Amino acid sequence: MPVPKVEFHTQVPDRLLYACRLLRKAAASGAQVLVTADEETLAQVDQMLWTFSAIDFVPHCFADAPPNLLENTPIVLSASPPAQTQLGILLNLGPDLPAGFEQFARIIEIVSEDMTDRQQARKRWKRYASAGCALSSHDLQAATTA
Repeated sequence: MPVPKVEFHTQVPDRLLYACRLLRKAAASGAQVLVTADEETLAQVDQMLWTFSAIDFVPHCFADAPPNLLENTPIVLSASPPAQTQLGILLNLGPDLPAGFEQFARIIEIVSEDMTDRQQARKRWKRYASAGCALSSHDLQAATTA
């Protein structure tokens, strides 16, 4: 099994808004993404996917939706990844490494400017590195000032 490619998007001013924009782009490209976070964050993402854009709708559902809905929805929200999934991309909005992360080809981590969030991200980076994942970092502040 190939090692996951893990992308850290850092210095993000608004994590959830950035996540919604990323998910809109993924859905438009035909990608399927599993979003993992705590229940409260997932509820916020669910609400924001309905409202963050006046002209776009990002199709999404929770992991407990009926199987036919899960198969046809590009964005799936779940507090923890299922034991087996056909989704190739994992967007982790939680503070820890999600269980079963190894089954994904690509993992995206969004890191805010908050010090606690950055410290948790450093720990996740080290754990991904020790698991042999291919790591990359995309600094949003550097991208906007260049």
